[in-house]
Amino acid sequence: MKAIEVPEISGAYLFEPTPYADERGFFCRTFDADVLRSVGLDPHAFVQDSLSRSAGGVLRGLHLRSGAGEAKLVRCSYGRIFDVVVDLRTDSPTFRNVASFELSGETQTTLYIPAGCAHGFQALTETADTSYRIDRPHDPAEDVTIAFDDPELAVPWPLPVTSMSQRDREAPSLADVLKHKES
Repeated sequence: MKAIEVPEISGAYLFEPTPYADERGFFCRTFDADVLRSVGLDPHAFVQDSLSRSAGGVLRGLHLRSGAGEAKLVRCSYGRIFDVVVDLRTDSPTFRNVASFELSGETQTTLYIPAGCAHGFQALTETADTSYRIDRPHDPAEDVTIAFDDPELAVPWPLPVTSMSQRDREAPSLADVLKHKES
């Protein structure tokens, strides 16, 4: 497994596994504590694993947590997703940068998203399973959502949205979220 820095988002990494393939399929390591340590991440900081299953075109996000934020390891374990990260850390050299990736069950690449960044994705296949490893227990009172179609972010979602939660449909603009964060 190798770690690759994401230049658009300070502190973000892609972790690419080394698959071992044969006539049966493949095997690969999707989490390696030593590789995380090699880029300054504490593998023991992750306390919760979650999984979402989405139908094609489903959009989830853009989400982040208030307070101390939430760092995540995100991987598409089955299917394909279009994954987006927005740096909302005001002290970051990449503040307001947007980066997007295609994650898939074929590659099993994991994306590390630092605390203070918003995250969202859209399912590109009929079924897409997305795994999350999170560094804090979830507290719904800290949930923050930003409009997926905010013109300031101009995220190039690849498919028409087939479904999303009511919370995501009613999300405020980035400007409103940042204004609220400052007050």
